[in-house]
Formats: sequence, structure tokens, C-alpha cells
Amino acid sequence: MKKLILITLACLPAIVFAQSGKYTVEGTLGSYDAPAKVYMQYRLDGKTKTDSVILKGGKFEFKGPASADPQNAYLLFNQKGSGANYGDYKSIYLENGVISVTGTDSISKAKVSGTKTNDDNVRYDAALKPINDAYGALEVKKKAATPDQQKSPDFDKENNKAEKAIEIQEAGINKQFIHDNPDSFISLIALEGYAYGADYVDIAPLYNGLSPAIKVTDAGKKFAERLPKIKAVALGAAAPEFTEADTLGKMVSLTSFRGKYVLIDFWASWCGPCRAENPNVVKAFNRYKGQKFTIIGVSLDRPTGKDKWLAAIHKDGLNWTQLSDLKFWDSKVAGQYAVRGIPQNFLLDPDGKIIAKNLRGDDLEDKLEELFGKIGS
Repeated sequence: MKKLILITLACLPAIVFAQSGKYTVEGTLGSYDAPAKVYMQYRLDGKTKTDSVILKGGKFEFKGPASADPQNAYLLFNQKGSGANYGDYKSIYLENGVISVTGTDSISKAKVSGTKTNDDNVRYDAALKPINDAYGALEVKKKAATPDQQKSPDFDKENNKAEKAIEIQEAGINKQFIHDNPDSFISLIALEGYAYGADYVDIAPLYNGLSPAIKVTDAGKKFAERLPKIKAVALGAAAPEFTEADTLGKMVSLTSFRGKYVLIDFWASWCGPCRAENPNVVKAFNRYKGQKFTIIGVSLDRPTGKDKWLAAIHKDGLNWTQLSDLKFWDSKVAGQYAVRGIPQNFLLDPDGKIIAKNLRGDDLEDKLEELFGKIGS
């Protein structure tokens, strides 16, 4: 199950802008002319900014002041010049120096080079290629399956097993890249991905192994600030207490569920991977709700998304306590639990201690069977 991590451009935190030289993006994309355009999107002062240039003989260029940290940006190509869209895009990092982007008919297939962070990112992408290929092959297999096959529990179990194997491989690649590249800003990006499925005892040594130059970046400092929160939700720790509003506005506290095993499930109506995982959670809940087990759903829906949140609860059959402050990625409870990717969950024992994390697919039912024995079929 792919997760949705806080790396999308629109969700990135505001950059604390401190100029550190200038960036130049020099690009060549075939021999396109007007009306073809290349757009560049990035975050500035907490807002998404979009620049654009018309291609002339396939050439394009962007220039601007470089921030102290390498800044993620997206190049988007539109042959008709009718606006930025994510049909054909390339992720780059804006930093001091000349960044070269060379392609023929697609920006997504263009080669990027010229500065350290972008060169490191090319190596990182190459390291992750087997992962992306594996996910792609799995999607092809799912789409090629007949309706009867797709409904088969065995087919679903086989796919979940394959996804878990890919995730384990991805974690290993991230860990190795971080270990081998302590002086790379991309290692911080890799650490974000790795931290989603890892525990504090594995995350902290990787961060501590980064070079002083990376730790003092704004992103490095922010990760250091998150480490105590990651430690607070480590396996064996007492789950942080919280009180949040339910769908009717009633305040509900975590402590009111003491004496039961509780799955705190972070999700959102807009999160595709979350909605795809919900049937597994529903199945586990219906099977074990008669035991000392329940679920607390914590949604990261938007301030204007209450109706969509409620509709998703009804449509997906999430018949357990649902909470949200409707603050999107600024969710208070998500912040307490260092959540930067969803779906994500934490299983607590009756004393409120964290005994498992990220139980998805068959893993959730397997853990509950371990606790309560096999129930139903």
C-alpha cells in the first residue's frame, strides 16, 4: 500500500527565505516553439508560485535568487501552453548554480544535472527505480485481473504480500542511501520516507549520522525538532494523550478508551491510499469489535472538507469513533504523533502503550488474531 507523504508542493511548509546566490535553470526540450510552454511551480512565503516561459527552438530558462536550503520545484510541460498540469512533470531542486535540463518530447524523461543536490537526486531516483518498477508491475497485474479474481481473498492477500515486500525493499534502499550519503540534502528527503515505517531506534542513528552541514539546514533543524515526537510514539511508549471533536462536535479523549486495545487510524477522505485500505480496517473491526478492541479514526481533512469527511465515513462504512479538527496537515493530533504520511496507524494496549504501528492489509488481522485468537472466517 503506497502511502501519501507530506511532500506534495501545495503542502510544503513556508520556506524561511535567506538568499544564498542565484539559480539558473537552462533547459532544452526538442525543438518546440510557441505556444508550447514550460511552467515552474515552487513555494514562496507560504504560497505556491507558478512561473512560465515560452519555448523557442526548444530552449527555456528560469532565473532567480536561491534560498539557503535547496528548494524543491516542479517543471511542467504543456504543448498548448494552456496552463500548468501534472500530465508531464519533473521534480528538481533550486539551488545556487546552473541546473541543466535536457529532453526531447517529454519533461518527465529529461535529464537533470549541474548542481550537487540535483546530481544526488538523479542517483537517488536510480536507486529507487526497482521500487517504482515493482509498483508499476503490480498495478498492471491488478488491472489485468478479471472481476472474479479481484474479488478473491487469495488475490488480495497475494497483492498485500507483494506490496509489503516492496516496502521492505524500499526501506532498505532509503537506509543505505542515507548511510552512504551523509552530506547530501537528498538524504533528508530519503529519511522522511524511511521514517514513515521505521521506529525511533532506527531513525535517530541515521539522523545523527548526517553531516553538520545538513543538520544546520532549515529542513535538518525541523527534522531534529520532530525527533522527540517520533521518540514519544516509539514502540513501548505511552501514547500521547489528546482530546478532539467527533463528527457532532463532541470532545472525545483518548483516555476514555482505557481498558481496550485501540487502533488510532490516521486517514483523510481525499487520500486515495487511505480509502483503498479502509475495507481492510472495516473487515478487522467487524470481526473483533466484540472483543476488547475498537478504533479511533483521526482525519486530516481540510477546513472546508467536513461534508466530504462525513460522506467518506458513510460510504466506506467506518462505524467507529471519528475525530478531526479539520486542519489538513496541521492536524494537532497528527502533529503529536509525528504523522507525515497517511494511511498510518498505532495500536495501543489496554494501558495505552503503543504495541504496533502501520498494521495494514493482513497485518492488522494477523495482529488481532494474535491478541484475541481466530474469530470468524
